Amino acid sequence: MRMAMFFLLAILVVLTAATPPTDLRYKDRNQPLGIRIRSLMNQMTLEEKIMQMVQIDKRQANAELMQRYSIGSLISAAGASPNEDHRATPEQWVDMVNEYQRGSLASRLGIPMLYSIDSVHGHNSLYRATLFPHNVGLGCTRDPDLVRRIGAATALETRATGIPFAFAPCIAVCKDPRWGRCYESYGEETSLVRQMTEIIRGLQGVDPSNSFPGVPYIGRDKVIGCAKHYVGDGGTTRGIDENNTVANWNEMMRIHMPAYFDSVAKGVSTIMVSYSSWNGIKMHANRTLVTNFLKGTLRFRGFVISDWNGVDRMTTPWGVEYPVSLMTAINAGIDMIMVPPNATEFLRLMKSHVDNNRIPMSRIDDAVRRILRVKFVAGLFEQPLADYSLIPEIANQRHKDLAREAVRKSLVLLKNGNANNNPLIPLPKKSPRILVAGSHANNLGLQCGGWTIDWQGSSSNNLTSGTTILSAISQTIDPSTQVTYIENPDVETLTRDSNQYSYAVVVVGEPPYAEQYGDNANLTIPEPGLSSMNNVCSRIRCVVVVISGRPLVIEPYLHHIEALVAAWLPGPEGQGVADVLYGNYGFTGKLSRTWFKRVDQLPMNVGDSHYDPLFPYGFGLTTNPVA
Repeated sequence: MRMAMFFLLAILVVLTAATPPTDLRYKDRNQPLGIRIRSLMNQMTLEEKIMQMVQIDKRQANAELMQRYSIGSLISAAGASPNEDHRATPEQWVDMVNEYQRGSLASRLGIPMLYSIDSVHGHNSLYRATLFPHNVGLGCTRDPDLVRRIGAATALETRATGIPFAFAPCIAVCKDPRWGRCYESYGEETSLVRQMTEIIRGLQGVDPSNSFPGVPYIGRDKVIGCAKHYVGDGGTTRGIDENNTVANWNEMMRIHMPAYFDSVAKGVSTIMVSYSSWNGIKMHANRTLVTNFLKGTLRFRGFVISDWNGVDRMTTPWGVEYPVSLMTAINAGIDMIMVPPNATEFLRLMKSHVDNNRIPMSRIDDAVRRILRVKFVAGLFEQPLADYSLIPEIANQRHKDLAREAVRKSLVLLKNGNANNNPLIPLPKKSPRILVAGSHANNLGLQCGGWTIDWQGSSSNNLTSGTTILSAISQTIDPSTQVTYIENPDVETLTRDSNQYSYAVVVVGEPPYAEQYGDNANLTIPEPGLSSMNNVCSRIRCVVVVISGRPLVIEPYLHHIEALVAAWLPGPEGQGVADVLYGNYGFTGKLSRTWFKRVDQLPMNVGDSHYDPLFPYGFGLTTNPVA
């Protein structure tokens, strides 16, 4: 009898999977959103619901897999471009996304998948897209409207390649610059990060109907945004990535949570959970904050997604007791799992958990309802396939001008002249001869930093298109001024030739990095940049431009430096740097982070009892444009 029942159930599953939908109201755009969601969910099998809750690496997918399992979402990890070619064209991106989508549309219910990507400073995986300064620099602009416009440009260029889902913005409040993701944060002060959540309105648009806060809205040619990483990722002990944030409830609510209040109120569609822990509890397991507070108290109506392999990383070593971690994460309130080890194994485990009442069906339905809500609001059921019509918007002059504006507004002038000298900036455009030196003066990859084409970025000068700082200086100065470029000038050459130069511009900084690979307990300027800076500035009047994702140790060398500029990670529009160095525009940027004297002071943030900075939070000298 049991064998007969088993075969009967198996036949029923097959028949259900092959049965076309009978209630087509979910395909009718004129139906209310709630009816469309119920119409679709009432016809979904448990397996179809579970597979909506998974996001897999596009390199593990094909159209047949998308059709067979009706997978909810795909991700292009940084560097995962069409045919693994980092110079793939926008047309190739559109064709690739559409191929996967056609597989999804051929599934029993034709539910479109969500294709996602990390567009964290522009569409940074696309060759020759418009790239903007990283968030640490944008925080220095104190300009929420600028950030909103950057969000709109990023959305348009991302959508132009057929991608409707962008993992931005990062709204971490970075409390320790030793953290390798500090440049992804707008700053150390909660109030500043809250202002910069205005980028969500640029990415997603503004709901003209002013519907209830917490309900997602995605406008035409916009993308689904993602506030991350929930919550407290910027407060970990010693700035160690994915580490533990020690804070009481009031501190968490006062420092790390407020930007999520604003993000939800502005209609952010998705929220990504942090790898980190809060007082020893992994955020991927924190039902109190994910379900009770975010979904309950804040009334967030989008969906919650894990970070990459986030469930695996709930344990040490990663992946041990994965079935238990998966059950815990889903019951904590995570709706979509990013890149489980195996999609079919994910289905088996999830089904087992439901069948054995370890995950209630109500939890599955809540997750799927949220995912479908975002898909419907994004218009994917009406326009699931992309075309080439928006491709001319990629890297258009308007967007490049916006990036250049962002660069010049993000730069912070920290020093301008020694006691016995007049200010060096604005630099004179007309001089007999000038020296440009340093590891970062003529390298686009170093200007852009991590999350550029590849996850970790690259030190290659042909990583993308743009203008290096050296090229920008050459294009800005008077044609009669002779420019000498020596990347790492030696002492002998400088001693011999120093009196030939009117001044020097030395550009040094950090190599590209991302996430844990950027954790750094020393925060020194790497060689040979440090020696180049000291050798030049001890012999020639110099401006030092620091390209970095955070403050670095500079105090021991400051007496040699006549002018000092924090340029952060400006991206490929180097002309914005020359704009303010030479007075076409004035310096206006203010520090979004405290510039420390010594690393043994860290963590040190404005308001701390031991606050003794080299340059305080909010500091920034100003200059006037030269007529």
